[in-house]
Amino acid sequence: MTASELSVDGVTLTAGARHLVRDVSLTARPGETIGLVGPNGSGKSSLLRTVYRVLRPDTGQVRVDGGDAWSMPVRHMARTVAAVVQDSAADFDLAVREVVAMGRTPHKRLLAGDTPEDADLIDSALRAVDAAHLADRPFDRLSGGERQRVLIARALAQQPTLLVLDEPTNHLDIRHQLSVLGVLRRLPTTVLLALHDLNLAAYYCDRLYVLHDGEVTASGPPAEILTPRLLAEVYGVAAEVDTHPRTGAPQVTFLPEEPRG
Repeated sequence: MTASELSVDGVTLTAGARHLVRDVSLTARPGETIGLVGPNGSGKSSLLRTVYRVLRPDTGQVRVDGGDAWSMPVRHMARTVAAVVQDSAADFDLAVREVVAMGRTPHKRLLAGDTPEDADLIDSALRAVDAAHLADRPFDRLSGGERQRVLIARALAQQPTLLVLDEPTNHLDIRHQLSVLGVLRRLPTTVLLALHDLNLAAYYCDRLYVLHDGEVTASGPPAEILTPRLLAEVYGVAAEVDTHPRTGAPQVTFLPEEPRG
Protein backbone atom coordinates (compact mmCIF):
# COMPACT_ATOMS: atom_id res chain seq x y z
CA MET A 1 0.00 0.00 0.00
CA THR A 2 0.99 3.58 -0.64
CA ALA A 3 -0.82 6.74 0.46
CA SER A 4 -2.95 9.23 -1.43
CA GLU A 5 -3.59 12.90 -0.84
CA LEU A 6 -7.23 13.90 -0.36
CA SER A 7 -8.61 17.38 -0.86
CA VAL A 8 -12.24 18.33 -0.33
CA ASP A 9 -12.87 21.88 -1.55
CA GLY A 10 -16.05 23.78 -0.73
CA VAL A 11 -18.37 20.79 -0.94
CA THR A 12 -22.09 21.43 -0.52
CA LEU A 13 -24.63 18.62 -0.63
CA THR A 14 -28.38 19.08 -0.37
CA ALA A 15 -31.46 16.89 -0.04
CA GLY A 16 -34.42 18.94 -1.21
CA ALA A 17 -34.27 22.22 0.64
CA ARG A 18 -32.04 20.83 3.38
CA HIS A 19 -28.26 21.17 3.43
CA LEU A 20 -26.55 17.91 4.42
CA VAL A 21 -23.14 19.59 4.26
CA ARG A 22 -22.42 23.20 3.43
CA ASP A 23 -19.17 24.57 1.98
CA VAL A 24 -17.00 21.91 3.66
CA SER A 25 -13.29 21.77 2.96
CA LEU A 26 -10.73 19.38 4.39
CA THR A 27 -7.37 17.89 3.53
CA ALA A 28 -5.66 14.63 4.32
CA ARG A 29 -1.98 14.46 3.56
CA PRO A 30 -0.47 11.14 2.45
CA GLY A 31 -0.32 8.75 5.39
CA GLU A 32 -2.45 10.86 7.76
CA THR A 33 -5.32 9.49 9.80
CA ILE A 34 -8.07 12.12 9.77
CA GLY A 35 -11.14 11.89 12.00
CA LEU A 36 -14.60 13.35 11.47
CA VAL A 37 -16.45 13.92 14.73
CA GLY A 38 -19.73 15.58 15.61
CA PRO A 39 -23.23 14.74 16.82
CA ASN A 40 -25.76 12.67 14.93
CA GLY A 41 -27.00 14.47 11.83
CA SER A 42 -23.98 16.73 11.58
CA GLY A 43 -23.09 15.55 8.07
CA LYS A 44 -20.26 13.08 8.68
CA SER A 45 -21.71 10.18 6.71
CA SER A 46 -22.91 12.44 3.91
CA LEU A 47 -19.46 13.95 3.53
CA LEU A 48 -17.84 10.52 3.41
CA ARG A 49 -20.30 9.46 0.69
CA THR A 50 -19.09 12.30 -1.51
CA VAL A 51 -15.53 10.95 -1.14
CA TYR A 52 -16.30 7.36 -2.07
CA ARG A 53 -18.63 8.46 -4.87
CA VAL A 54 -22.12 7.62 -3.67
CA LEU A 55 -23.45 11.18 -3.38
CA ARG A 56 -22.26 13.69 -5.96
CA PRO A 57 -21.69 17.16 -4.46
CA ASP A 58 -23.97 19.96 -5.65
CA THR A 59 -20.99 22.30 -5.56
CA GLY A 60 -17.33 21.91 -4.75
CA GLN A 61 -14.87 19.21 -5.66
CA VAL A 62 -13.27 16.08 -4.21
CA ARG A 63 -9.71 15.48 -5.40
CA VAL A 64 -7.57 12.40 -4.87
CA ASP A 65 -3.91 12.90 -5.72
CA GLY A 66 -4.88 16.08 -7.52
CA GLY A 67 -7.46 14.45 -9.81
CA ASP A 68 -11.21 14.92 -9.67
CA ALA A 69 -12.51 11.81 -7.88
CA TRP A 70 -15.81 11.98 -9.74
CA SER A 71 -14.04 11.95 -13.12
CA MET A 72 -11.81 8.96 -12.41
CA PRO A 73 -12.47 5.72 -14.29
CA VAL A 74 -14.38 3.27 -12.09
CA ARG A 75 -11.60 0.69 -12.06
CA HIS A 76 -8.96 3.24 -11.12
CA MET A 77 -11.17 4.58 -8.34
CA ALA A 78 -11.75 1.06 -7.01
CA ARG A 79 -8.00 0.48 -6.87
CA THR A 80 -7.46 3.78 -5.07
CA VAL A 81 -10.32 4.13 -2.59
CA ALA A 82 -11.89 1.50 -0.34
CA ALA A 83 -14.88 2.20 1.89
CA VAL A 84 -16.36 0.54 4.95
CA VAL A 85 -19.84 1.89 5.50
CA GLN A 86 -22.38 1.67 8.32
CA ASP A 87 -24.97 -1.08 8.36
CA SER A 88 -23.69 -2.99 5.34
CA ALA A 89 -25.93 -5.72 3.96
CA ALA A 90 -25.51 -8.98 5.86
CA ASP A 91 -27.17 -11.27 3.32
CA PHE A 92 -24.07 -12.34 1.39
CA ASP A 93 -24.55 -16.06 0.68
CA LEU A 94 -20.80 -16.51 0.86
CA ALA A 95 -18.15 -17.77 3.20
CA VAL A 96 -16.09 -15.16 5.01
CA ARG A 97 -13.00 -15.86 2.89
CA GLU A 98 -15.06 -15.29 -0.26
CA VAL A 99 -16.32 -11.95 1.06
CA VAL A 100 -12.78 -10.79 1.80
CA ALA A 101 -11.64 -12.03 -1.62
CA MET A 102 -14.07 -9.53 -3.19
CA GLY A 103 -11.56 -6.87 -2.19
CA ARG A 104 -9.15 -8.23 -4.78
CA THR A 105 -11.60 -7.76 -7.68
CA PRO A 106 -10.33 -4.31 -8.83
CA HIS A 107 -6.84 -5.78 -9.30
CA LYS A 108 -7.88 -8.75 -11.47
CA ARG A 109 -9.17 -9.46 -14.92
CA LEU A 110 -12.76 -10.53 -15.37
CA LEU A 111 -13.36 -14.10 -14.09
CA ALA A 112 -9.70 -14.50 -13.11
CA GLY A 113 -9.11 -16.84 -10.18
CA ASP A 114 -7.18 -16.06 -7.02
CA THR A 115 -3.42 -16.14 -7.28
CA PRO A 116 -1.10 -17.21 -4.45
CA GLU A 117 -0.50 -13.50 -3.83
CA ASP A 118 -4.25 -12.92 -3.53
CA ALA A 119 -4.52 -15.77 -1.05
CA ASP A 120 -1.69 -14.34 1.05
CA LEU A 121 -3.31 -10.89 1.08
CA ILE A 122 -6.68 -12.35 2.08
CA ASP A 123 -5.11 -14.34 4.91
CA SER A 124 -3.14 -11.32 6.08
CA ALA A 125 -6.25 -9.12 6.10
CA LEU A 126 -8.21 -11.68 8.13
CA ARG A 127 -5.39 -12.01 10.65
CA ALA A 128 -5.12 -8.22 10.96
CA VAL A 129 -8.69 -7.97 12.27
CA ASP A 130 -8.56 -11.17 14.35
CA ALA A 131 -10.91 -13.00 12.00
CA ALA A 132 -8.76 -15.81 10.58
CA HIS A 133 -10.78 -18.36 12.56
CA LEU A 134 -13.93 -17.17 10.77
CA ALA A 135 -12.62 -17.83 7.25
CA ASP A 136 -14.91 -20.77 6.47
CA ARG A 137 -17.97 -19.52 8.35
CA PRO A 138 -21.04 -18.26 6.42
CA PHE A 139 -20.94 -14.46 6.46
CA ASP A 140 -24.68 -14.16 7.09
CA ARG A 141 -24.35 -16.23 10.29
CA LEU A 142 -21.89 -13.87 11.94
CA SER A 143 -22.59 -11.42 14.74
CA GLY A 144 -22.64 -7.70 13.96
CA GLY A 145 -19.13 -7.24 15.32
CA GLU A 146 -17.75 -10.19 13.39
CA ARG A 147 -19.30 -8.92 10.16
CA GLN A 148 -17.76 -5.51 10.75
CA ARG A 149 -14.30 -6.99 11.14
CA VAL A 150 -14.73 -9.05 7.96
CA LEU A 151 -15.79 -5.98 5.97
CA ILE A 152 -12.73 -4.11 7.23
CA ALA A 153 -10.62 -7.10 6.16
CA ARG A 154 -12.19 -6.88 2.69
CA ALA A 155 -11.15 -3.22 2.50
CA LEU A 156 -7.61 -4.08 3.62
CA ALA A 157 -7.38 -6.81 0.96
CA GLN A 158 -8.28 -4.19 -1.63
CA GLN A 159 -4.96 -2.44 -0.86
CA PRO A 160 -6.31 1.09 -1.33
CA THR A 161 -4.23 4.21 -1.09
CA LEU A 162 -7.17 5.99 0.59
CA LEU A 163 -9.34 4.15 3.10
CA VAL A 164 -12.67 5.70 4.11
CA LEU A 165 -14.59 4.30 7.08
CA ASP A 166 -17.91 5.33 8.59
CA GLU A 167 -18.02 4.37 12.28
CA PRO A 168 -15.68 1.35 11.88
CA THR A 169 -15.95 0.54 15.60
CA ASN A 170 -19.72 -0.01 15.41
CA HIS A 171 -20.72 -3.32 17.04
CA LEU A 172 -17.16 -4.02 18.18
CA ASP A 173 -16.27 -4.85 21.77
CA ILE A 174 -13.59 -2.77 23.45
CA ARG A 175 -10.71 -5.12 22.62
CA HIS A 176 -11.57 -5.19 18.94
CA GLN A 177 -12.20 -1.44 18.82
CA LEU A 178 -8.64 -0.87 19.99
CA SER A 179 -7.25 -3.63 17.78
CA VAL A 180 -8.95 -2.42 14.59
CA LEU A 181 -8.06 1.23 15.13
CA GLY A 182 -4.49 0.20 15.88
CA VAL A 183 -4.34 -1.66 12.56
CA LEU A 184 -5.73 1.34 10.69
CA ARG A 185 -3.29 3.69 12.42
CA ARG A 186 -0.31 1.58 11.34
CA LEU A 187 -1.31 1.28 7.70
CA PRO A 188 0.99 3.02 5.20
CA THR A 189 -2.07 4.62 3.61
CA THR A 190 -4.29 7.64 4.13
CA VAL A 191 -7.29 7.06 6.39
CA LEU A 192 -10.44 9.16 6.71
CA LEU A 193 -12.93 7.95 9.28
CA ALA A 194 -15.96 9.09 11.22
CA LEU A 195 -16.02 8.29 14.93
CA HIS A 196 -18.42 8.97 17.78
CA ASP A 197 -15.99 8.15 20.57
CA LEU A 198 -13.96 11.32 21.09
CA ASN A 199 -11.32 9.62 23.22
CA LEU A 200 -10.61 7.04 20.52
CA ALA A 201 -10.54 9.84 17.94
CA ALA A 202 -8.15 11.87 20.07
CA TYR A 203 -5.74 8.97 20.47
CA TYR A 204 -5.73 7.49 16.97
CA CYS A 205 -6.19 10.52 14.69
CA ASP A 206 -3.54 13.02 13.59
CA ARG A 207 -6.16 15.73 13.05
CA LEU A 208 -9.88 16.12 13.60
CA TYR A 209 -12.62 17.97 11.75
CA VAL A 210 -15.61 18.80 13.94
CA LEU A 211 -18.90 18.94 12.01
CA HIS A 212 -22.04 20.60 13.32
CA ASP A 213 -25.20 21.25 11.32
CA GLY A 214 -23.37 20.31 8.14
CA GLU A 215 -20.48 22.74 8.57
CA VAL A 216 -16.92 22.47 9.85
CA THR A 217 -16.88 24.12 13.27
CA ALA A 218 -13.23 23.45 14.08
CA SER A 219 -10.26 21.51 12.75
CA GLY A 220 -6.77 20.71 13.90
CA PRO A 221 -4.83 18.42 16.25
CA PRO A 222 -7.06 16.85 18.92
CA ALA A 223 -5.26 18.61 21.78
CA GLU A 224 -6.01 21.99 20.25
CA ILE A 225 -9.67 21.64 19.37
CA LEU A 226 -11.20 19.34 22.00
CA THR A 227 -12.03 21.98 24.58
CA PRO A 228 -14.91 22.18 27.07
CA ARG A 229 -16.21 25.27 25.27
CA LEU A 230 -16.32 23.60 21.85
CA LEU A 231 -17.92 20.44 23.26
CA ALA A 232 -20.60 22.51 24.96
CA GLU A 233 -21.32 24.39 21.73
CA VAL A 234 -21.37 21.34 19.47
CA TYR A 235 -22.76 18.61 21.69
CA GLY A 236 -24.73 20.73 24.16
CA VAL A 237 -23.21 19.07 27.21
CA ALA A 238 -20.70 19.95 29.90
CA ALA A 239 -17.34 18.21 29.68
CA GLU A 240 -13.91 18.19 31.23
CA VAL A 241 -10.83 17.70 29.07
CA ASP A 242 -7.58 16.51 30.63
CA THR A 243 -4.36 15.05 29.30
CA HIS A 244 -4.12 11.32 29.82
CA PRO A 245 -1.05 10.70 32.01
CA ARG A 246 0.11 7.66 30.02
CA THR A 247 -0.87 8.38 26.41
CA GLY A 248 -0.52 12.17 26.42
CA ALA A 249 -3.74 12.39 24.38
CA PRO A 250 -6.72 14.52 25.39
CA GLN A 251 -9.17 12.66 27.60
CA VAL A 252 -12.78 13.82 27.50
CA THR A 253 -15.17 13.21 30.38
CA PHE A 254 -18.77 14.18 29.80
CA LEU A 255 -20.59 15.39 32.90
CA PRO A 256 -24.17 14.29 33.56
CA GLU A 257 -26.81 16.91 34.15
CA GLU A 258 -27.48 17.79 37.76
CA PRO A 259 -30.49 15.82 39.04
CA ARG A 260 -33.56 17.91 39.54
CA GLY A 261 -34.86 18.34 43.07
